[in-house]
Amino acid sequence: MTETTDGGQLHDDEELVEKSAPTDRAEVGPLDESEAPVRPYVDLGGLRIVPRPGMQMRLEVEEKTKRIVAVTLEHEGSTVQLQPFAAPRSEGIWAPVREVLRAQLERQGATVEEAQGLLGPELRARLQSGPDGAPRAVRIIGVDGPRWMLQGLIGGQAAIDDTKAAAAIELFRSTVVCRGAEPMPPRELIALRAPKSA
Repeated sequence: MTETTDGGQLHDDEELVEKSAPTDRAEVGPLDESEAPVRPYVDLGGLRIVPRPGMQMRLEVEEKTKRIVAVTLEHEGSTVQLQPFAAPRSEGIWAPVREVLRAQLERQGATVEEAQGLLGPELRARLQSGPDGAPRAVRIIGVDGPRWMLQGLIGGQAAIDDTKAAAAIELFRSTVVCRGAEPMPPRELIALRAPKSA
């Protein structure tokens, strides 16, 4: 039995899941708060968002608990929904989370394929029902950072157009994740809050 760097026990027959992130993550993003340059951000607690002209931001609230569970950015006909999750220091969680998401989507009748995207492995899904009853395309991306994983759900034009997808991914990468120092179980959502100026 070996101890992992975050205090968890690892059985000898278990292998650490490698982190999934672009090699330039620490320079281009998504950034950890310790890596972020000093600039104006919209502070949402677990996330900091770079404001840009024409971008709209929506907070997704869970009805039962009234807690904010995601932030959706709308820009130039595309949407990027962001969710930051706690992760161990020593291993990534995007690979196992991707498997869970794929199984959930397939149970809901979506067709899902794994593809190699600009940030590494991503899921491309066609959901059975969009607002007009037509199938709706989405891309689900994820990046493992230090002690966190940022997940993005890309919809709208960027889900089907690679040029638009690159712009949506640039939006995703400009995000800063503020994990905080307190212990959190892996895959727990990092707390989000409404911006103070709102």
